Amino acid sequence: MAYSEALAERVRQAVSNQPAVTERKMFGGLAFMHAGNMFCGVLGDQLMVRVGPDAYDAALAQPHARPMDFTGRPMRGMVYVAPQGCRSAADLEQWVQQGLAFARGLPGK
Repeated sequence: MAYSEALAERVRQAVSNQPAVTERKMFGGLAFMHAGNMFCGVLGDQLMVRVGPDAYDAALAQPHARPMDFTGRPMRGMVYVAPQGCRSAADLEQWVQQGLAFARGLPGK
């Protein structure tokens, strides 16, 4: 599955000041990693965000968010955000920062 290069570029801009962020092609899309832990990515035209299990329900309550069900069943702690949910720079920044905050709390790989 291809991914939106435009959305990927917007994520790159949102994390451009983060020295420990890298990219890796995963899931047929593009994943953004902090110290080896995925925190968000782009799959098709959707943003995927690793919010963690504690923030999962609150993230799903946000407009345009739904469970990440890449494997056919929901992956607790991961959400998809439809294009409408990250159309503005502020919305995208909020999602990216939420994922990044979760990844920062994990041990590096």
